[in-house]
Amino acid sequence: MLRIQRSTDRIIVFRLSGRIERQDIPELSRLFSMDAGKEIALDLRDVMLVDRSAIEFLIYCEAEKISLQNCPAYIRHWMNAGKRATPKSGELPTSLLEEREGCDGFQRSSFAGNGWERVIAE
Repeated sequence: MLRIQRSTDRIIVFRLSGRIERQDIPELSRLFSMDAGKEIALDLRDVMLVDRSAIEFLIYCEAEKISLQNCPAYIRHWMNAGKRATPKSGELPTSLLEEREGCDGFQRSSFAGNGWERVIAE
């Protein structure tokens, strides 16, 4: 479940917590469109799980000049991998990071090491 908190100061910040999944993207897009023309940022500090669609959406957000604040390393890692897989047209392939087939998403890990772990579909 995704929780969204909106705050304004100089810029509009949407603080996201929980999971960002495919079904959350239309609502986030709707919220962004309500603030069209304003500077928008996403605070990702409390995001614990993202799926492939969320990674693609976050890559799109950055391309649209929406800043990502407090982006966890595991999310940045998968975004960078997605950017390398992105064709020049700017459209992400549906097979983004296809080596993760069977994986529901990625989450912050409490274990030492690289800071992220796969969440395998059961």
